[in-house]
Amino acid sequence: MADFKKEIERRRTFAIISHPDAGKTTLTEKFLLYGGAINLAGSVKGKKTAKHAVSDWMEIEKERGISVTSSVMQFNYKDYCINILDTPGHQDFSEDTYRTLMAADSAVMVIDASKGVEAQTIKLFKVCVLRHIPIFTFINKLDREAQDPFDLMEDIESVLGIHTCPINWPIGSGKEFKGVYDRQTHHIHAFTENNNGMKAASDRDLTMDSPELEQELGSELYERLVDDIELLDGASDELDMDLVSKGQLSPVFFGSALNNFGIELFLNYFLEMTSSPLPRMSDSGLIDTFSPDFSAFVFKIQANMNKAHRDRIAFMRICSGKFDADKEVYHVQGKKKLRLSQPQQLMAQERKVISEAYAGDIIGVFDPGIFSIGDTVCTPGKKFAFEGIPTFAPEHFAKVRQVDTMKRKQFIKGISQIAQEGAIQIFQEYNTGMEEIIVGVVGVLQFDVLKHRLLNEYGVEIRLETMPHEYIRWIANKEDFDTNKIIGTSDMKRIKDLKGNPLLLFVHEWAVQSVLDKNKGLELSEFGRW
Repeated sequence: MADFKKEIERRRTFAIISHPDAGKTTLTEKFLLYGGAINLAGSVKGKKTAKHAVSDWMEIEKERGISVTSSVMQFNYKDYCINILDTPGHQDFSEDTYRTLMAADSAVMVIDASKGVEAQTIKLFKVCVLRHIPIFTFINKLDREAQDPFDLMEDIESVLGIHTCPINWPIGSGKEFKGVYDRQTHHIHAFTENNNGMKAASDRDLTMDSPELEQELGSELYERLVDDIELLDGASDELDMDLVSKGQLSPVFFGSALNNFGIELFLNYFLEMTSSPLPRMSDSGLIDTFSPDFSAFVFKIQANMNKAHRDRIAFMRICSGKFDADKEVYHVQGKKKLRLSQPQQLMAQERKVISEAYAGDIIGVFDPGIFSIGDTVCTPGKKFAFEGIPTFAPEHFAKVRQVDTMKRKQFIKGISQIAQEGAIQIFQEYNTGMEEIIVGVVGVLQFDVLKHRLLNEYGVEIRLETMPHEYIRWIANKEDFDTNKIIGTSDMKRIKDLKGNPLLLFVHEWAVQSVLDKNKGLELSEFGRW
C-alpha cells in the first residue's frame, strides 16, 4: 500500500498552453530532453535536416508547422513521473485545449517576451480560471529583444486578472541578455548561448556579492539589477502557495527555450510547487485520488493515429486508484463491464503497451466506437459519473455534402467519428434525418482539417457551403418548451445535435435577446455538455 501511495504522490500532470509561436513545443521538447525521453531536441519548423517536433504527428501538422491535436507524453525526471499534455496553440483548435485542461492538475502558460499577453492566451486562461487550476508562467525568448519585465508583469495582471510573483528575474534581453537572478537563492545563472538542442552548459555560480559580478554584467545592467531587486522585494506579491493552488497567483519564470536556458531551473521549482494528482468531483461527491478503487474519464478521442492500423484511441485521465490491465472495469454510460483493450502510454505517435498505471496518469485504450468524451469508467460495483466536460459554442457553420453520392456510408461513418473526437460538432435540420448535415467549428481551419481527413482517411471528397450564422444556443430548459412553437426571428434556424437536443442558430447576436424577449421563461445557454 505504501508503494501505491508513493507512486501517486510522485506524479505531476500538467498542460502547456500558449499563443502560437510563443515557443510551447520547443519548451515541451526541452522538458523531454531533461527526462532522457529524447536525446536531441528536434526543430519545430521542420528543416530538411531536422526531425519534426516530437509532439506533432498528424500530416497536416507537419505541412503547416502547427500543433492541431493535443499530444500526451510521459517521462521520469529525478523522483517524479511527469505527464505533459501538449495542446494546440492555434486558436482554431482551442476546443481540444479546453477538454485537455479538464485532464490537467495545473497549467504552464508560455508567453513571448516581445509580445506579452496575446489573444489566444486570454481565451485559454479563462478556462483555467473556470477550473481554478494553478497557473505557472514561463516568459520565453529573452535571448531576443523583449518588453520591460515590469511591463510584462503588469500586462499579465491587468489583462488576465491574476496576481504575479516573479521567482527569477531577467538581466537584460536580446544581445544584452546575461542570465537570470534567482530570488529564492540569490544566485545568478549566467546565460551562455546554446541552440544546438543539447542540454544547457553548466551555469557559473555567481551571487550579488561576487566581486566579478559588476564586471561580468557591465555597470549599467548591474545597477539596473540592483534597482530591480529592491523594487521587487518592496512591491511585488509574495509567494503564497495557497493562492497559487487556487489559481489566483501565478509564479513567473524567465528564460529561453530555444537556447535551453532557465528550463531546468523552472522545471525544478515547478515540480516542488505543484501538487500530486487532485481529487475530482462526481455525482457522488469528491472522489479521493488515493482510493484503492480505480476510476477514470475520457477527455479525448483520436481516430487513425496510425494509418496502418485504422485505429481509434480513447484517452483517459486516471482519477483514483491503480489501473490493472487484467481486471474488468465498469463503463458507466454504456452500463456494462469490459476490459480496456491494448492499454498504452504515448510519446506523440510512439506507443508502449502497459499493464498498470496510477492516478494522475493518462492512458490510451483501443476504442471500438463505444466511448464518448466525458465517459466514466470505474471499478465494478462503484457506479458514479464524473462531471461532464463542457462543449463550447462553435462560431462558424457550413452545410456539408459528399461529392460522390455513392459514398454515403463512408461519409456518415467518417464525419460521425471525427465529430465523436470533438474536433467538430455536427447538427441536422430539426425535422429531417441525416440528409443535410451542418458542421460547426470553433475556428475556420477546422474545415480544412475536416476536408483533409475525410479524403485521406475515409476516401470521401466533400463540398462545404458556409452559412451566415455565427451564434448557437442550447435550450437549457427544453422540457418546458416545444421547439416548434418557439417564436423566432427571421434569421433563426432550428437544428438538433446527434443526441436529439434542440438548438437555435442565429446570424446576429441581437436576435438571441429578441427571441428571449418573445418567449418568456425560455433559457438559452452558450455551453452544452459531453
